[in-house]
Amino acid sequence: DLVWIKDRDSGSNSNILYDTERGAYKALISNLTNAESTRSTGLTGFTSSGFTLGSLGAENGSSNDKVSWTFRKQPKFFDVVTYTGNGTAGRTISHNLGSVPGMIIIKCTNQTENWLVYHRGSNSSPEDYYLELNSTGAASSGSYWDNTLPTSTEFTIGGNSGPINQTTGTYVAYLFAHNNNDGGFGPDSEDIIKCGSYTGAGSPYTGGSEIDLGFEPQFVLIKSAGQSKNWVLIDNMRGWGAGTNGTQNWIYPNTNDANNTGGQLAYLTSTGFKPYGSSLTNDTGTYIYMAIRRGGMATPTLASNVFHVQSQSSGDTYSVGFPTDLILHAKRTGSSANTYVGTRLTGNDKYLVTSSTAVEASSSNLWNFNLQNSFDQGATTSVASIGWHWARARGYFDVVTYIGNATNNHEIKHNLKVVPEMVWTKQLTSDARNFIVYHSALGNTNTLSLNTSDIAGDDSSGMHATPTATSLFLKSANPVNANNKDYIAYLFATVAGISKVGSFQGNGGDVTVDCGFTNGCKFILYRDTGSSSHWRVFDSVRGINSGVDPAISLNLTSAELTTSDLVDPTSSGFTAISTTSNTYIFYAIANDPS
Repeated sequence: DLVWIKDRDSGSNSNILYDTERGAYKALISNLTNAESTRSTGLTGFTSSGFTLGSLGAENGSSNDKVSWTFRKQPKFFDVVTYTGNGTAGRTISHNLGSVPGMIIIKCTNQTENWLVYHRGSNSSPEDYYLELNSTGAASSGSYWDNTLPTSTEFTIGGNSGPINQTTGTYVAYLFAHNNNDGGFGPDSEDIIKCGSYTGAGSPYTGGSEIDLGFEPQFVLIKSAGQSKNWVLIDNMRGWGAGTNGTQNWIYPNTNDANNTGGQLAYLTSTGFKPYGSSLTNDTGTYIYMAIRRGGMATPTLASNVFHVQSQSSGDTYSVGFPTDLILHAKRTGSSANTYVGTRLTGNDKYLVTSSTAVEASSSNLWNFNLQNSFDQGATTSVASIGWHWARARGYFDVVTYIGNATNNHEIKHNLKVVPEMVWTKQLTSDARNFIVYHSALGNTNTLSLNTSDIAGDDSSGMHATPTATSLFLKSANPVNANNKDYIAYLFATVAGISKVGSFQGNGGDVTVDCGFTNGCKFILYRDTGSSSHWRVFDSVRGINSGVDPAISLNLTSAELTTSDLVDPTSSGFTAISTTSNTYIFYAIANDPS
């Protein structure tokens, strides 16, 4: 119902908004006061799954990267209303938001006027204040809202004023809800959107408090209410850059500037965001925000919707089919065939190596997480390689970044919504540490290192207590919880028929493992926990066969192993060949049913 488009590469193309109430071709520009214009080759139509574009440069110019944010009318989330001014103060405009709006944006569509913004956090009496979306100006007092707060069914506007209620004016209003722990929608009627305010920490802009939304956001719009500063729009598709070491991308809705990058305005947490490092988001005074919850709220029904594997000999684009949240990428040949790890949360070009204790590093043009249905590995590779890709999804997989505090039982919130059965944890900055692996079959006191072949043992690293459906509880050990260090945790769980985290007992021979699948495995990771053993990875693209199976070892830098028969396929899972008498742990992902 609303599509907001910005050219990320060009500073000459504006922020352009289309909505279904006014119809295709009808454009408004958030950084200008212009009336609505007709762009016949701009946004040309709305569909049930998105929108269609013509050839105009700002919307679809050749070669330039774009970003779009789309909003659907939904009670307790968003509504669009159009009206014609009548010049009468105290006029009420009905809406169907089904809750009290947290923010309202209004634009006169047939005349040159400023964009007016009502926000519940702009002042202690927000009904007496307004901001302008096209301006850097602070919140100002005025009678645009007729000194009346909006309700769950209507909002009130002032008298004969051009920006809001002139008798010759036509207007569009975009209404955004504020779920104040009263539910929105989704599997558990979760809060979806919050409109609030916070006080900046001031110079040197590094001590802001976390804004607890109760959810991890995918979209945040921020503006200083007390000072003249740009509006700032951050999202997780262009690269948010979690942790204090991250770099972000942001757009100014009030300018036509190209995508801004390089600094860090706010970093993500699993329950909100923390203003950080910039006067745009963390100077003295009051800031307002509008935040929308990250998706992936439904339990997946097909493995192909949340997992993808692709082998390439050259080229730089993986057609994944969903926004990629985690990639493991390995060269299949050569003596330095490391397996690299990248995540959307930590940002473009950042990586870890599964066989190494090294901290997070960067490589220019390594990969890009900002495409909707594919994964762009920026640097073309000329050797055979394999990429395994995950989407974060309820009950299946999650990623969390956090800062350690060196205390036992440090609680880290996550959004998996079920108890994680396997967790990989790695320090990102400062100190070289092992990749620590918790597995439910081994308990809290027995951990493994992803980067070594060491056997499981009583280790001071890892979990202080068993994880829950909402939290991890960490020990004070440096590999997982050193004071003021950045960390990342990858959380895996079983979804019936899609993924299986489990264990089996070796018997000195072949052991058949039932994963509950119907069409075999697409991906298998397993290792012996009782003897020096490698983390072997198999997949259906390279072949899970009744014979030799190409295997990559995450803890090694050597080329894939192509001389041994280690697993055989079954319809319900796999058979482990020639096991020892020890306990094995595994993680498997299914092929879609035939």
